[in-house]
Amino acid sequence: MADSRNLLRTQQFPAVLLLLAAALGLVLANTPAFGPIDAVLGFHIAVPGTSINLSVAHWISDGLLAIFFFVVAMELQYELTRGELNSFRKALQPSIAAAGGVLVPIIIYLIVAGGEQTSSGWPIPTATDIAFALGVLAVFGKGLPSAVRVFLLALAILDDIIGIIFIAVLFAHDLNWLYLLLAIVGVVVFGALSRMLPTTHSWLVVVAMVIVGVLVWGLMISSGIHATIAGVLLGLAIAQSPAMPTRHALEPWVNGAILPIFAFAAAFVVIPAVSPSELSPAFFGIAIALPVGKIIGITVFGWLAMRIGSKDKAPALTITDLLAAGALGGIGFTVSLLLANLAFADDPAVRDQAILGVLVGSLIALVLSGVVVSWRAAWYRRSTTTVS
Repeated sequence: MADSRNLLRTQQFPAVLLLLAAALGLVLANTPAFGPIDAVLGFHIAVPGTSINLSVAHWISDGLLAIFFFVVAMELQYELTRGELNSFRKALQPSIAAAGGVLVPIIIYLIVAGGEQTSSGWPIPTATDIAFALGVLAVFGKGLPSAVRVFLLALAILDDIIGIIFIAVLFAHDLNWLYLLLAIVGVVVFGALSRMLPTTHSWLVVVAMVIVGVLVWGLMISSGIHATIAGVLLGLAIAQSPAMPTRHALEPWVNGAILPIFAFAAAFVVIPAVSPSELSPAFFGIAIALPVGKIIGITVFGWLAMRIGSKDKAPALTITDLLAAGALGGIGFTVSLLLANLAFADDPAVRDQAILGVLVGSLIALVLSGVVVSWRAAWYRRSTTTVS
């Protein structure tokens, strides 16, 4: 049991599991199994005494994924206070690169799919899947300098922040300010409770935190803000001392169950039986903007960022290192799939093609990054051998 938990905490295995889950969802959606599985995903479950009545698919994307964002937010809190983004100097260069990795994909998407029906999908290709990116780096990047991983980690975390802002701001609807205020009060109470740990009655505090966390989630979804934001706020509010043990405990469940289930459900779309010319512009916009936009934006803006600072100091990364980071940044996957569901929630046909665009674009970026990272790592290994 301990070995399986440790395996789920590695960078390689969860990425493979995520890919297999998405592939399984896509395959089964295009077989006779579609009907029964679609019926299960569409089955509604209500919370008695509340207005919350969600399909199984929405319980996955709004409920389970809130736990994923809770874990992400705890990591964000650590990086912003103690890690790679805890000072302006550390955050400046990856912030500039992240800006390029957001702006260029948006521009490419709008050029390809800026029509009235599909323009709302512009946030989709802005995300980077940190688990996938670090997994590919771990598999193919043996020999790369640690600066590449640090840069990629900071870049992906900043991408997560941008994605969270997009979800909170762009996809809020029919705001209920009372519920939102009560949710924020709940977040404050949750943070206060976490600062009581450890105590002689820690289990009582933990139970209270779980109850408050569930209430915050319910209030957030009732307020019109996407429920995953509840996970973000709770993860940022929790005290640092219990945050890391909590993240460590939840990580195997997130990697081994929550993300694969979400990937399966999100990728459960029927491939349209049409010619490529009949596909939605959203499909092409995302499939191109993810790999191409990310690699251009991160590489160019990252190169400019490396020139900021002391002129007598050599840049930490070369242009080819940035090329590798840019290719890895094009693996959008988890957050891009969520954004695709949100951006085209009212148009299932376009939504399904947008999801296919995320899968295709992320797969292209995955293959491209594997090649570029392997080539760059081999160069570093040869250089080390030559010097030795």
